[in-house]
Amino acid sequence: MATIILTPADVRRLLPMQACIEVVADALRALSTGEALNPLRTGVRLPGERGLIGLMPGFLPGSGALGLKAIAFFPGNHGTDYDSHQGVVLLFDPANGVPVGIFDASEITAIRTAAASAVATRVLAREDAGDLGLLGSGVQARTHLEAMAAVRKLRRVRVWSPDPHEREAFARRESGRYGVAVESQESAREVVVGADLVCTATAAREPVLAGEWLASGAHVNAVGACFPAARELDTHAVVRSRLYVDRRESALAEAGDILIPMKEGALTEAHIVAEIGEVLAGRAAGRTDASEITLFKSLGVAVEDLAAASYLLEQARRQGVGLRAELGGKRRGAS
Repeated sequence: MATIILTPADVRRLLPMQACIEVVADALRALSTGEALNPLRTGVRLPGERGLIGLMPGFLPGSGALGLKAIAFFPGNHGTDYDSHQGVVLLFDPANGVPVGIFDASEITAIRTAAASAVATRVLAREDAGDLGLLGSGVQARTHLEAMAAVRKLRRVRVWSPDPHEREAFARRESGRYGVAVESQESAREVVVGADLVCTATAAREPVLAGEWLASGAHVNAVGACFPAARELDTHAVVRSRLYVDRRESALAEAGDILIPMKEGALTEAHIVAEIGEVLAGRAAGRTDASEITLFKSLGVAVEDLAAASYLLEQARRQGVGLRAELGGKRRGAS
């Protein structure tokens, strides 16, 4: 069987947000119930912290999705023609290890990360939440706007990022796409105050969101910071919140938004209420009060990528999309 190769355009066409939300929800549920294998990612950092290469392997027995994401993270790409995340997602046949799919990882990452936030929003945000604040105006801000519109009826959208030209261009480009105008604001505070949905998707290493800005009953999806020494939220924001993660082991190894307040003595591991998958499986409670602030700290886990890739493989085969290549080692003489 030929290996299918999908370009960014193929991924965008074959992986609609609503479908990705459902496959990511299933993957997170499987992860939290012990049905999936998802070891911690490993990586190689380049000198000067200018970038890294990470490997994220995993296995979803239910769908037979076996593979890994090989991802390069170069924060210096922000503001250039290149996304900060570059790489491929590889799928292997679980019966014989033959490569069956090679897919662009930038597009999968962009879509599945926002889909995970949508899953968390669906189970944690108030039903009437619809005043969205976006911190960041890049790829993840775009997909998070789409994802939030998929699970809540938006009535207002505000955006901030450090570059006024980028945030104003984002507001012009995205206004009206989901039936609501996007307002460009000059400060992060102007975006967050009064919002009942907040998504942080920045390249910040120091906090861009202060806890004192958060409204009673707000829900926050924090997806930008993915290193122990980087964070987007200040300590007060995390302490005020009912905290959920995609995976405890990953959060306690990599999430600066959690690890830095722990180092300060402001909270302990017990501050993590649950994994989102535990809520989906009925093993943990979500929001318990309309006035509490909920926070989903997302690092991204391999099973999300593999679930999305498995869906893509099925769609590509069904629709005859993608390049075909004969890969995989065979014994000499085998046909």
